[in-house]
Amino acid sequence: MATSLYLASLEPDSGKSLITLGLMEMLSTRTDDVGYFRPVIAADVATDPRIALVHGRYQLDLEPEDMYAFTVPEVERLLADGKRDEVFTGILHAYKAVERQCGFVLCDGTDFTGVATAFEFDFNVAVANHLGAPVLALVSGQHRSAEDITAGVHVAWESLRSEGALVAATIVNRVAVEVLDATRDALAAQAGDADSPLWLIPDDPRLGMPTITEIAEALDAEEIHGHALEDEQEISSVKVAAMSVPNFLDHMVDGVLVITSGDRSDVIIASLVSRLSQAVPTVAGLVLTGGLRPAPQVDRLLAETAMPVLQVDDDTYTTASRVGGVRGRVRADNERKVATALGLFENNVDVAALADRVEIARSDRVTPLMFTYELMERARAPRQRIVLPEGTDDRVLHAAQLLRRRDVADLVLLGDADQVRARCDTLGLDLSGTRVVDPVTAAERDDYVDRYHDLRRHKGVTREQAYDLMADVSYFGTMMVATGAVDGMVSGAAHTTGHTIRPAFEFIKTRPGVTVVSSVFFMLLEDRVLVYGDCAVNPNPTAEQLADIAISSARTATEFGVEPLVAMLSYSTGTSGTGEDVERVREATALARSRRPDLKIEGPIQYDASVDAAVAQAKLPGSEVAGHATVFIFPDLNTGNNTYKAVQRSANAVAIGPVLQGLNKPVNDLSRGCTVTDIVNTVAITAVQAQEK
Repeated sequence: MATSLYLASLEPDSGKSLITLGLMEMLSTRTDDVGYFRPVIAADVATDPRIALVHGRYQLDLEPEDMYAFTVPEVERLLADGKRDEVFTGILHAYKAVERQCGFVLCDGTDFTGVATAFEFDFNVAVANHLGAPVLALVSGQHRSAEDITAGVHVAWESLRSEGALVAATIVNRVAVEVLDATRDALAAQAGDADSPLWLIPDDPRLGMPTITEIAEALDAEEIHGHALEDEQEISSVKVAAMSVPNFLDHMVDGVLVITSGDRSDVIIASLVSRLSQAVPTVAGLVLTGGLRPAPQVDRLLAETAMPVLQVDDDTYTTASRVGGVRGRVRADNERKVATALGLFENNVDVAALADRVEIARSDRVTPLMFTYELMERARAPRQRIVLPEGTDDRVLHAAQLLRRRDVADLVLLGDADQVRARCDTLGLDLSGTRVVDPVTAAERDDYVDRYHDLRRHKGVTREQAYDLMADVSYFGTMMVATGAVDGMVSGAAHTTGHTIRPAFEFIKTRPGVTVVSSVFFMLLEDRVLVYGDCAVNPNPTAEQLADIAISSARTATEFGVEPLVAMLSYSTGTSGTGEDVERVREATALARSRRPDLKIEGPIQYDASVDAAVAQAKLPGSEVAGHATVFIFPDLNTGNNTYKAVQRSANAVAIGPVLQGLNKPVNDLSRGCTVTDIVNTVAITAVQAQEK
């Protein structure tokens, strides 16, 4: 079984950050002690972009200084002195130090800087052989025809064969979309020459575009206006505004960074207008030069927008020259680019086949990254349609862009289309191709009104009331789920829980055999996933409802890969205590066992006896659940809600939820304090629930 994989590129500019990110994501979701190692870095570990990316995103038990052997100047000196063997010995020594700490190591080869590139691929293959690592060969498709790419692949294969390397796979990255099919056909015709898998990844120019943050850092600029999420926006081009406004507008394109003097109020206002009108391409940000602050009246206008505005002391020419030298990188803190890179990798590389190829042993532990990665993978196939009723909420729009870039689900946004698109322009988001539906003017509204009226007329609902309700995004979105227009709904970022789920209670209703809708939180601890129910919906459940919640929670746990060992929590364990609350839990346990005799359920049981094997042995010896519980049913909302928040904060756990369960079709609620990541995870969970239906 392999313990390492060596990434070797054939030439510069092959997009190794994307591949490194995809490989680390694959490895980190299969083993909890993955390591990362680079034999040679350019100059300084503090400036190495991929060590920074890996260290920042994956929080490995390695310091950056431990993740490499030499710098390029050090290798050049050794090679000039004829000490080639010392280079390999030093690399092997540094690698072994990492290997001793990790179960699997990704070795990321050199970057064609300094050492003669004509010999560098052979150098990397030789290093891989010394380390005993199979090679993943990376070929660049950038600015190449199908014939040139095919020739490059064959050169890589010949070099690998001549060195006797073990080839895990070959990836051709940055292939222009217009030659993708021709390249695939040309390589398929030569398939007989390959003895390992080969995959193509299309080029995405956004990965190479600098962001506002990177430009601000390069210029040492002060950001006088803007929003943290906007700083991730990619800059498609740079324009120096020296013309009058009419001519300036003719040269604008979406995503442009405008450089102008701080006293050009006309250009500044025209840039602001681009965020309010779809008739003008959207300006991504402004760089104001000369150390000049805008006029107070204009400054107040800038403060009302989310557009990033940077200020520098240099003149316009110097600033433009410096901006031109900024290169975009994939950074751990840029969720947009991370999502783009992972989406490209996961949609074009058979990750399961690659993992099998290098025979990665799966860990018994489940880290938060493992859980969320598997969640995204499951959500993709088969793809589901998820409606997001809060289509003008900034967090929802940012989440929608990340979901599109990860290619997780087909989304529908609710709201006035012009307002949604205007907000996207203001935030610098690209959601082109995402369907936007306005409940007020939608063609489906009359049909939904009739359906709702028929379902609720026995409750005294008139058609006029139904008509008004179907203009509400929660009711309209839920009716889309009920009719099968979409497969699930996620809402609550700007609405109360009651507003979000009331329509589902009215006409989606509970699945057969379920008496109560409830919820769970997935609690992602450092090494395992626990399921907490019910911490969000039912304040004081009866014994019958507790039994129902236990069975629903066990089913939800199973759907998401958690073996259900159910603990019915109370302040007493076994027969040691009495009282109304204990008896209610005892009765609920008996009901749940009678309805699902196949489930492993224990109760009443205290939390410590549920999770600690030593306590379990003392309090409830012989129990299959005690000490090993994975599903925890709290006796009331007060206990459950406080416990999940206490564990989340004190144990630094990731809490995903609340996830509603028991409905005929999936509708999930968000907290009004939710983050963009919360929305992304909840949409993925909803998609998986929809698949199970």
